[in-house]
Amino acid sequence: MNESWDEKQLIKEGEIAEIVGISHFHHIIKIQADQEIQTHKGIIYTNDFIGRPWGSIIHSHNGNKFYVIQPALTDMIKNIPRETQIVYPKDVGFILLNLAIGPGKRIIEAGTGSGALTTAFAYAAGSTGKVYSYDSRADFQKLAEENLKRVALDEQVEFITRDIRLGFTEKNVDALFLDIPDPYNYLAQVRDALKPGGFFGCLLPTANQVILLLEQMNANQFGFTEVCETGIRYYQTEAERFRPVDRMIAHTGFLIFGRPLIKDEDLMV
Repeated sequence: MNESWDEKQLIKEGEIAEIVGISHFHHIIKIQADQEIQTHKGIIYTNDFIGRPWGSIIHSHNGNKFYVIQPALTDMIKNIPRETQIVYPKDVGFILLNLAIGPGKRIIEAGTGSGALTTAFAYAAGSTGKVYSYDSRADFQKLAEENLKRVALDEQVEFITRDIRLGFTEKNVDALFLDIPDPYNYLAQVRDALKPGGFFGCLLPTANQVILLLEQMNANQFGFTEVCETGIRYYQTEAERFRPVDRMIAHTGFLIFGRPLIKDEDLMV
């Protein structure tokens, strides 16, 4: 190994790695010594790349080539085992920005699902933040917890199996996101959990649901309301064939954001 490599550039046990091979093979692991990774192109041994620099080429036992890289948040989300539809990465980034998610933030989400958005919230909030993830399905929460452990983010998340009609236990959180079919039925619970002027958001697939939500947001004194959708288009990366790819990810749902405002009567002494 080149002695000039900095320690931070080397792959270590306990870190999260993505193994990438031909035929779009992607596998994310928490690195352990003496580990074997089974692929359709042969067995990969973690001892072959621990201590080598990130971005190294490695080979399976039968000679097939793979790369070892640090996964992006997008990779963590797209490659999670799932039993439900996940929030698309193109929407996740916009959600993080509009809810002002960052280190130290306290976030509630309802509708854990397979844990894709939970992963993003935990990643952005960091070790000083906390995510409280609610779902009425214990089986979904079990899968989501396993997915968070796989990328070493589970300590930032508290999974709560509970019907949100009963309300949220946490108070004065910084942001709250609902990924459920009828968010308009729970705005009183949202207001009770969010700090005044905090960040509220949700994702809905149909216009009818959005209209019902907007009516209730107005009735429950939410302001600075926005409704939008995101789209993303990739391009061919060969210099001689630079052009848009044939397909793009367009409408995946409506994103709705707002802020709970103080009611006039609440200011009266």
